[in-house]
Amino acid sequence: MNKISALLSSKTVEVTEVTSTSEKSNHDLEKTHAEANLRLITSKSQEFDPVTSNLAKDIIEDDYAAVKIEDDSPYPEVRAAIPSDDDPSILQNTVRMWVLTMVLGTVGAGVNILFSFHSPQFSLSSFVTTLLAWPLGNYWGKYFPNWKLFGLQLNPGPFTIKEHALICIGANVGLSPAYATDILLAQNRFYGSDFGWGFDLLATMSTQCIGFAFGGLCRRILVDPPSMIWPSNLVTATFLTNLHINENHPANGWKISRLAFFSVMFICSFVYYWFPGYIFQALSYFSWITWIKPNNVIINQIFGSSTGLGMFPNNIALDWNQIAGYIGSPLIPPAGTIWTIFLSVVVMFWVVTPALHYSNTWFAQYLPISSSGSYDRYQQPYNVSRIVDPKTLTFNKEEYANYSPLFLSTTFALSYGLSFAAITATIVHTVLFHGRDIVKQFKRQDTPDVHNRLMKSYKPTPDWWFAVVFVIFFGMAVGTLRGWPTEMPIWALVVGLIIGFIFLLPVGVIYALTNIAVGLNVVSEFIIGYMIPGKPLCMMFFKTFTYITNSQAVTFAQDMKLGHYMKLQPRLMFWVQMIPTVWTSIVQIAVLRWSYGNINDLCLVHQPNHYTCPNGRVFFNASIIWGVIGPQRQFSSGQIYYGLLFFFIIGAILPVISWLILKKWPGSPIRWLNWPVFFSGTGYIPPATPYNYTSYCAVGLTFGYFIKRKFFHWWTKYNYSLSAGLDIGLAWSSLVIFCAISLPNVAAPNWWGNNVINTLDYNNEAIKVVLPEGGSFGPSSW
Repeated sequence: MNKISALLSSKTVEVTEVTSTSEKSNHDLEKTHAEANLRLITSKSQEFDPVTSNLAKDIIEDDYAAVKIEDDSPYPEVRAAIPSDDDPSILQNTVRMWVLTMVLGTVGAGVNILFSFHSPQFSLSSFVTTLLAWPLGNYWGKYFPNWKLFGLQLNPGPFTIKEHALICIGANVGLSPAYATDILLAQNRFYGSDFGWGFDLLATMSTQCIGFAFGGLCRRILVDPPSMIWPSNLVTATFLTNLHINENHPANGWKISRLAFFSVMFICSFVYYWFPGYIFQALSYFSWITWIKPNNVIINQIFGSSTGLGMFPNNIALDWNQIAGYIGSPLIPPAGTIWTIFLSVVVMFWVVTPALHYSNTWFAQYLPISSSGSYDRYQQPYNVSRIVDPKTLTFNKEEYANYSPLFLSTTFALSYGLSFAAITATIVHTVLFHGRDIVKQFKRQDTPDVHNRLMKSYKPTPDWWFAVVFVIFFGMAVGTLRGWPTEMPIWALVVGLIIGFIFLLPVGVIYALTNIAVGLNVVSEFIIGYMIPGKPLCMMFFKTFTYITNSQAVTFAQDMKLGHYMKLQPRLMFWVQMIPTVWTSIVQIAVLRWSYGNINDLCLVHQPNHYTCPNGRVFFNASIIWGVIGPQRQFSSGQIYYGLLFFFIIGAILPVISWLILKKWPGSPIRWLNWPVFFSGTGYIPPATPYNYTSYCAVGLTFGYFIKRKFFHWWTKYNYSLSAGLDIGLAWSSLVIFCAISLPNVAAPNWWGNNVINTLDYNNEAIKVVLPEGGSFGPSSW
């Protein structure tokens, strides 16, 4: 802090020479704000970024920072991406913005839900629609006549960055398939039940929109504070400013503009992905040690990239899709977050997992070491139809006793334990480390930054708007459950929404700081499995109302923060989020019901065009595991996975230990260890593997730690442009390959670079103990 104070003094030496009383008064006020913001640099940002503490001089003298600290964000990550000025006269609410938002949102929602039925899956990312909006908006601004329609100008001027940001937000709120569509698909295709259009629309709209109300009501905590950075928004904002504000200045000797740099990275990423994606697929699964011993079980389990542990030195991917496909870009999260994830991989998957697996815990040696599948005692995929009464769709206890308990791979079982720990760790960590800040926000005592002050030019959205949204869509939810035989009582809906709301601040704060989401999907399945056992449709709805309401609230809050950064009118933002969400729900249901009648054999395993419904099938299997078999037959005392319940206790204790250590030794490196991130950061394993995560961490630490420390100005200028270029190039290359290669079923080139990956690991066959024909394993009774 003394070092920073000295730097601050050197920055303000000129001002101290001013003799005017009013100027001295202004200087004192400015210095007060500057010191407050510098305290943020040395406190809150340190909590998740160990690099910043070593960059005091670069932070203050950064080319993006104003001479006066109070005229910019106290966080270098934000200064690198977000302009610190605003022009309220820039066009926002235009016919052009609304037309492009609705058109791109409609096309994106329809295409994505249709291809979510396909295997392999493909989706249009938000960057695809955002990039498409740029030439369309510019073309409209240059060539469309400025006619008037109902008094509204159709072309009021050039396409603006604020219109583009609103299109980005509005077109993307309904881009991903609604979670409720998986319920409807499982119900229609696998349970053979259809409640009709009305049910589908009410179920989808209510589950999509209640979260919007929750996110809006919590915006004072999750959006307004400067410390709520939301790292992924920085990439989007950088992409938009690259296109519209092409400023240039030297950075560590580099003179290329950010737009030109982005364009080069986009082209390179687009071209390069043709190699790991089609021509040379071994670059994607670069587990070269398994190529030497393709049939050695242990080597494939330890070093494999598909169903193995990807241990060093076999842990670096040469494919951006493998690096960023599951977790997102590693160039976004703070270095402390990535260090924590790497520590989690090493401890939980390179130490604990082998210890459990090779000691045959949970009968692990009869199963793959890492797989997202579920198995029976005959080493076959679990056949859920054998334990379900086909008439009542309820659990058949007698058939279950005759058939098999459910078995999971070691990493899959361990992932449940990590999910349990993440829930308790998130609550305890938020109370201990962020409770005081949350209280300050309720009392409006947090120090504002330049973005808060600039947003005062716009009218805020009244809380009662969000309250009305909640009342409307809660009514729809009640109508959904009461109007059709969903097996779910209203009290269960209320419990699910309360759980989702209680976890909103803890989950939102963690995500806003680290870019790592803590999901409630597992804990919601766990709770409803005990509360109302044996009712799979009820389980699916409870899970959706609990998990997706929380997730949607966090997503909407994230978009509100992007609007905050881009200085968008809050009341306009409300409608830009609300209207497309409702509309794309209708679009998705229309495509879903069209698919029922127009895609032959939809969701069957051998569907000729590969519309096998992987998401719906997973949702269906989860409804059987948690809703039919139930957690009491897996996690209760005496059951196979009972020991995983102790992770609830572990998750609650470890943040307390860290907090006590930091009370005694505030400078301890443990301040960068975030236990919710430790437990939830590896949440995509399986189907991801440690191979994906170690590659992610290697790239993230290279740029977020080493380059940020050594070449700070280069990092502030190019880091987010690099991330956007790699992501968008990959997205467009994937789209072309999918349409030109995958859909027509064009075979990949038949050569060594594509055939060498056919190992035990790649084929999910690396099992230590293979049963003889007719053999079985497991407990004697269950």
